[in-house]
Amino acid sequence: MAALDFESSDKDPETARIVTCALILVSGGIATDTRTWLINPGVPMEPDAIAVHGITNEYAAAHGQPAEQGVGEIAKALTEVVAAGVPLVGHNIGGYDLNLIDRECQRHLGDSLEGICRQPLTQVIDTMVLDRHVAPSRKRVSEKQGPYQMRTTAETYGLKWDEKQAHGAEYDALMSARAAYKMGAIAHTPYRQRPEWVLALRPNRFNDLRDVTVEELHERQVEWYRNHAANYQAWLRNPAKAGEKHDANAVIDGTWPLRPVPAAEPTPNEVAR
Repeated sequence: MAALDFESSDKDPETARIVTCALILVSGGIATDTRTWLINPGVPMEPDAIAVHGITNEYAAAHGQPAEQGVGEIAKALTEVVAAGVPLVGHNIGGYDLNLIDRECQRHLGDSLEGICRQPLTQVIDTMVLDRHVAPSRKRVSEKQGPYQMRTTAETYGLKWDEKQAHGAEYDALMSARAAYKMGAIAHTPYRQRPEWVLALRPNRFNDLRDVTVEELHERQVEWYRNHAANYQAWLRNPAKAGEKHDANAVIDGTWPLRPVPAAEPTPNEVAR
């Protein structure tokens, strides 16, 4: 697998800029191959983003590559991975990371990620999508720790978590690959030999991850992500269920792993015409 993770200037992939990136090739019995980038995003970062990854505007400006150069190198590395048929893995990689690099490619290189790769992405493994499918309705761990964030997923599958290293692209990418491996191992373990918490799940969906090609698993994730988005949208529109989060006009895009670029807002002259 090729584990991918970004730290960025804000949480919206449509506006965010890449600050750091890690791309880690992992395989059983072979030493990992790690590539990392530090990029000057060229725009002020949101304070919340700096609080997460710890890289200041000043540090990125002083030590980071120019954005066009860094994005070009990342796109080239991803092209090589995709051409080699190596699956891309990450936590929320289809909800955020791939859309972030796609927008950066269009911004700096004049083409989409798939256009640069010269083929569609059909081998993506998103550990958030998988975890949410096989273990639905998990409760929040705490006010600050959500039910499907990277730490929760890692700890659920028995991985030790180091909060001091967390939220760095290299650490989070590697943890996503390990989590994917753990999920696959459970799926291919005889039913009665699986962990007690897995046996207690109703419904038990781990068999959905076994005996499929990566391409077939990719297609299943497309459906699972779309269904989750539709259910979440319906929940937000229901005042009895959503409470203070109620939004009667909520729209949750269920496209995965690459969403289309939003249509540009019309200018005042276009509206007038």
